[in-house]
Amino acid sequence: MTDTDRDLAEQLVTRARSEGLNLVGENGLLKGLVKLVLEGALEAEMSDHLGYEKGDTAGAGSGNSRNGTSRKRVLTDVGPVEIDVPRDRAGTFTPQVVPKHARRVEGFDEAIVSLYAKGLTTGEIQAHLAEIYDVDVSRDLISRATDKITEELEAWRQRPLDRVYAVVMIDAIVLKIRDGAVANRPVYIAVGINLDGERDVLGMWVGTGGEGAKQWMAWLAELKNRGIEDVLIACCDGLKGLPDSIANIWPLADVQLCVVHMVRNSLKYASTKHWSQIAKELRQVYTAASPDAAEQRFAEFEEIWGARYPALIGVWRRSWEHFVMFLRFPPEIRKIVYTTNMIESLNSRFRQATRRRGHFPNEEAALKVLYLVIRDRQPNRRNPTGRTYNWKEAINTLAGFYGDRVIDNQ
Repeated sequence: MTDTDRDLAEQLVTRARSEGLNLVGENGLLKGLVKLVLEGALEAEMSDHLGYEKGDTAGAGSGNSRNGTSRKRVLTDVGPVEIDVPRDRAGTFTPQVVPKHARRVEGFDEAIVSLYAKGLTTGEIQAHLAEIYDVDVSRDLISRATDKITEELEAWRQRPLDRVYAVVMIDAIVLKIRDGAVANRPVYIAVGINLDGERDVLGMWVGTGGEGAKQWMAWLAELKNRGIEDVLIACCDGLKGLPDSIANIWPLADVQLCVVHMVRNSLKYASTKHWSQIAKELRQVYTAASPDAAEQRFAEFEEIWGARYPALIGVWRRSWEHFVMFLRFPPEIRKIVYTTNMIESLNSRFRQATRRRGHFPNEEAALKVLYLVIRDRQPNRRNPTGRTYNWKEAINTLAGFYGDRVIDNQ
């Protein structure tokens, strides 16, 4: 705000107080200002439409002229406001500031979308608007205000992607969604880091919980059709059919299983009284200096726990090839690819936005809220989008491992 703006604001507030006016409320100063601004903008539009200013004699005999005003009630950020909309005799004036048939201005829709993005249901938004703006807004109006996000979401889901990604991570969050009956449904999230170190959410898909290779092939093929021709490293949980599908879509990709998920999954087969000790010893395995050192430490771990927890040992042995892959990298690469925790930070924001809802009425409603969370790039939060820390060091190391696949696409 400039000094001139601040002085004007102070003058308006002082005058309002001296005349006994409220700043807010039905006859408050703010509503009066909004009314003046909207009517002033409409008059300017009419002058531009007719080609002359109000009261200008140049308009005589022009073939069209002003024809009074019509009263209209619109919803604004300060509540409902009555405005006078100018008319022309030819009936050809089409206002843009407050379009014909519009009953709310753009900022009011944005307020509704903002509340929706924070996880409020349509009923809660309705109650909030009634309390803050003293206006009764129908749930249908709220739904229409958020429906415009659907087109934006679809365009985002179809946007072109980079040709090569250094890292692609895939994880899931579980939401309650109605499909005949309310059920827990996984929403899979793919986040990529391109060769410039930029992180971005590449796609989202609602599953049933029983996805296999066929479904994963379809979703990954969608990413390929949008432009991804090569992936250096794909990091994921051990989702059924996913590692094989990655190998089919991007044959040169190295598949790295998320170490954090592996530890969690293996602890399911152990007594809780042993969790702390097992987690401590497994840490020595996945922080080993090399694949050979990890094999040696796991052999020692197996000797201690194998007889008691053979299923736990099996989790690691069956996945060893995809677990050990990241241990050939130096620390600057390991910390990027050993876990999908970058998506976990996003999932925590998803949970915050969806916690208030008992369930979503359909898949589209769930995806809209998640998309709004992704779109809300707040500088004070750790976002999945943005620049990867110390990327220059990391990309140089990757170039040493992957050669032309990096260098030719930089």
